[in-house]
Amino acid sequence: MNKTTEQVRQSLKSRYRAEKRFRAFGIAAVTFGLLAVVVLFTDIISKGASAFVESYIQLDIHWDAAVLGIDDPNDAEQINNANYDALIKASLRDRFPEVTTRLERRSLYQLVSSGAGFLLRDQLQANPSLLGSTQAQWLLADDDVDMFIKAGADKRNNVRLAEVARSWVAGLEQDGDIDIKWNASLFSSGDSREPEQAGVWAAVVGSFFTMLVALVLAFPIGVAAAIYLEEFAPRNRYTDFIEVNINNLAAVPSIIFGLLGLAIFINLFGMPRSVPLVGGLVLTLMTLPTIIISARAAIKSVPPSIREAALGMGASRMQVVMHHVLPLAMPGMLTGAIIGMAQALGETAPLLMIGMVAFIVDIPGGPLDSATVLPVQIYLWADSPEASFVALTSAAIMVLMGFLITMNTLAVLLRKRLERRW
Repeated sequence: MNKTTEQVRQSLKSRYRAEKRFRAFGIAAVTFGLLAVVVLFTDIISKGASAFVESYIQLDIHWDAAVLGIDDPNDAEQINNANYDALIKASLRDRFPEVTTRLERRSLYQLVSSGAGFLLRDQLQANPSLLGSTQAQWLLADDDVDMFIKAGADKRNNVRLAEVARSWVAGLEQDGDIDIKWNASLFSSGDSREPEQAGVWAAVVGSFFTMLVALVLAFPIGVAAAIYLEEFAPRNRYTDFIEVNINNLAAVPSIIFGLLGLAIFINLFGMPRSVPLVGGLVLTLMTLPTIIISARAAIKSVPPSIREAALGMGASRMQVVMHHVLPLAMPGMLTGAIIGMAQALGETAPLLMIGMVAFIVDIPGGPLDSATVLPVQIYLWADSPEASFVALTSAAIMVLMGFLITMNTLAVLLRKRLERRW
């Protein structure tokens, strides 16, 4: 008896040790995952935070009509086509009169962004009375100057900026003519060759139209397919074949759907490349299996007693589904749809195959306008040789992550708000 008791105790001790080891492995795995996420987010935020602000240089602009080439201040065409860059160059020469050689002046003119003239144009269009006056204006700095200003004193040696330009920037800083302001163009502009002028808004709008097309098509089709397969379809080898293929399609690499969209929508039907409509159709094909599977799971979760009670009261099969099963399964369906849309929002490969890798400057006005999406914009900026695009890439990733977190949070809130317990 004592021997048997001792064996039981040893067995229990061994089992408890195994449970502790398993628990320790689980905690270690969770901790490692959290640390990886923290490191990832820290790296992205540290690199992208500087993209949300940009540097400006204050210059005294003399609105000289002769320099601008304006004869009639009431002529809108003359104001639109005036030489505003000449005003900026004249102001820089007045600010730094010691710069006389051609090479140095070329470097001097590069202190200010090449797009600063558009700001002056907009101001003169809004107020033609500026002609002939002299006013202090904050102009957007060039990307190299911007990186030099944002870098700390110990990191400025690593920034690509000519030595003579560093002395000019130091003089402007000493006089208080340099300021760092909120980068409004990041959320109002499209892509640009110049990093200081580039923004994510065109990609955000393109993503919105693409997701809108995908949601409008994928959700009703996916829910209808799930209802038919779960409630009405006969159980035979044909429906078994369909179910197997739906499960297999959910595991197909996304680039295959891009090839399918390229072959069917563009090559066969002749639809235009790089438009949200085609992108939405491709993402619809990709997300349909996920939505169908999640919708079927939500329908299965409805207790059979609900159906039996409705049938016992004389309801038809269609009334049972539409009035009882569908409303009760809708929270799970919405959750699956939002998760599927969040997955589609982060896809790049299928959209690259249909040409949504184009350089898009204008903000798209609808699903048929040329556009790109946030993941593709991130891909383009990450492949750019300009060092300033590193910060823009991380900033775009932060915007994309914000969308994904928002969509997943919305899915959780919808489920908690709409779900019913039996």
